[in-house]
Amino acid sequence: MAEVVLRDVEKRFGKIQALQGITLEVRDGEFLVLLGPTGAGKTTTLRIVSGLEEPDRGDVFIDGVRMNGVAPRDRNCAFVFQNYILYPHLTVYDNLAFPLRSKLWRTEESEIRKKVEHVARVLKIEHLLHRKPDKLSGGEQQRVALGRAMVRNPRIFLMDEPLSNLDAKLREEMRVELKSLQKNLGATFFFVTHDHVEAMTLGDRVAVLNQGVLQQVGTPEEVYEYPANVFVARFVGNPEMNLLEGFLEGGKLHLRGLALTLDLEKVWKGGELPSRVLVGLRPENILLGQGEAVGEVYLVEDLGADKIVRLRVGETLLRVRVPKEAEFSVGERVPYLLAYEKFLFFDPTTERRLG
Repeated sequence: MAEVVLRDVEKRFGKIQALQGITLEVRDGEFLVLLGPTGAGKTTTLRIVSGLEEPDRGDVFIDGVRMNGVAPRDRNCAFVFQNYILYPHLTVYDNLAFPLRSKLWRTEESEIRKKVEHVARVLKIEHLLHRKPDKLSGGEQQRVALGRAMVRNPRIFLMDEPLSNLDAKLREEMRVELKSLQKNLGATFFFVTHDHVEAMTLGDRVAVLNQGVLQQVGTPEEVYEYPANVFVARFVGNPEMNLLEGFLEGGKLHLRGLALTLDLEKVWKGGELPSRVLVGLRPENILLGQGEAVGEVYLVEDLGADKIVRLRVGETLLRVRVPKEAEFSVGERVPYLLAYEKFLFFDPTTERRLG
């Protein structure tokens, strides 16, 4: 196990600023997920931790030791990539044994056999040891790639979108297995993904990255319920949070798009607000069939476990999550109620959450 600390890390590739002042801690034995869109700088962050890239500025520490300039082989980090990079001419057994046969580790064959067989049992791939990669499914290849990392007992697992090449069902199964494996090993996992569902289900904490800037770090619940800014509010959650323009006047909150006026004291218990605000509300915090305000059903999306109703109110489309049993028809006019206690307020200029 290991603790990783990045302190004010910056990285540039030509004119592109990949990372800007990243300060982040991965705690000993933690499953930390780095979440962000394509091009956010997630893979670059992992490569800097592993030593495959050096920061232009800032420091990387593993267990309190500064790693700047230390070769990858001397950091004892295991990197699991999106593409599994198995050796096609070798059996599963030999793929797993490969790191231990390197000049760096120089392990006796009897010890290699013990370690390979142990890892194979943990990953439930004992029956695959004599096959070659082209005879394996995607999930089996993923397990072998993970096993090759596990076999040398690294200090930290660096995982770069390792589930993205799997189909939806297998991805769900592997999420469960990965989380269970990490807990059983007591290992430190630094996991990169663009998928907020993976982040929310796997992470002890989630770090959200965008355009090389760290946006927020917190538990999955904190990131979902209390996003630090508009970007996090929109990126985390499916469908994304409803954001409505509002202004304050005479102790009232006026929501422009809904032509709705509310007593400010009902929806805000904090300090002073700016005259203009953005009001955020998750789709599950709008109740259809209740209240006095009325909207028109524009679209109904059936997701199986529930439905998403697009409700037109004037020129505004609200995203509303409803139970799968709920029946609504396009064009139907229905009352709706906003859960005022769930309102989040953002500054429209800085886009930071207020309060």
